This record gives sequence, structure tokens and C-alpha cells, in this order.
Amino acid sequence: MIAIASLLDKQTSERVSELTELLEKKFGLSGVKITPYPHLTLLTAEVPDMEELKQYLEQTCYEAQQFTVRTTGLGIFPGENPVVYIPILRTSQLNQFHSRLHRDIAEMSTEMGVYYNANLWLPHISLALGDTTPQMLGPVLSFLCQYNFNWEITLDNLTILQKCGDYFLKDEEFRFGRRELIC
Repeated sequence: MIAIASLLDKQTSERVSELTELLEKKFGLSGVKITPYPHLTLLTAEVPDMEELKQYLEQTCYEAQQFTVRTTGLGIFPGENPVVYIPILRTSQLNQFHSRLHRDIAEMSTEMGVYYNANLWLPHISLALGDTTPQMLGPVLSFLCQYNFNWEITLDNLTILQKCGDYFLKDEEFRFGRRELIC
């Protein structure tokens, strides 16, 4: 499975990285670093023809213009290893972009990640995952409550993240907008 994500802008990436470093120092939480770049995952898929996918993403990004999204608060996906995250508010622009990607990539995929279909997708930025426990949620959330999570983020790329050993690493990044030729 690969992930199609949007890497976060420089300012937001720095904020998220600072928070994940603090969570590692204070609580020993480093599982989120399985993907070493702060990002918004748009979907996961099993794509047999990566060249077809890359051509599609290149064309999609060529036609796309950057846009902004907002975050607010904190969220938790419960379970044995709860995920602590910053929710991204769904807007019509984000929903339309996501729906188009999901529909088009589903046509070239043998499998799509179920939590990323339009009816279930909860856009978010993960702060802690994989190495959390229910018992540490109280202290972690108490710590995070001192921060403001009302952010505005510029989305300007689509990036393929691929599993490499224990990590999800960048395979290729596509920037939004038409390119000017430089002679």
C-alpha cells in the first residue's frame, strides 16, 4: 500500500515537528515518526502501475491551485494504541479535491484504504500513534492543552509515500500549478 498525502507547509511542519519532539522527550512517544514528514493523508491504495499513477498526479497537480485548510482542537482515535491528532476541518474545496482523487485513483487500484473513502475520511495531522496507551492519554492531553491548534495551512502538493522498511518515505512529490519555463 502506498499513501497519497499532502506535505504540510514549512510553518506548520515546524510546529508539528516541535510538538512531536516534545512528546518524545516528555512521554517517550516516537511512533508518529514512522512517517518523518508532517502531512495530511488523502488516501491509501494498492496501485499496480505506479507510472500511470505518477502521470495522473502530475496532471492533477498541474491543473490544481494551492488552497488553505484550517485545523482546530485535538482528537483521539481510540483503541489499544490510541492516535492523538489535530483535526482538519472539511470544506467543500477539500471535499471535492479528495473525492476526485479517491474516485480516479480507485479506477487504477486493486485496493483502497477503507478509512479514506469520502464517507469515512477524517482529515487530520497525527501527533502520536503506534506507541501510545490509554493510560497515557490523560497526561498527554493535559500537556497538549497548553497549545492553540487553530491553524491555517496551505496545501500545495501531492506526495506519494511508500513503505521502506519500518518507515513511509517520499517516493515522489508533485507541486500544484503550472510551471514556467526558465531559459
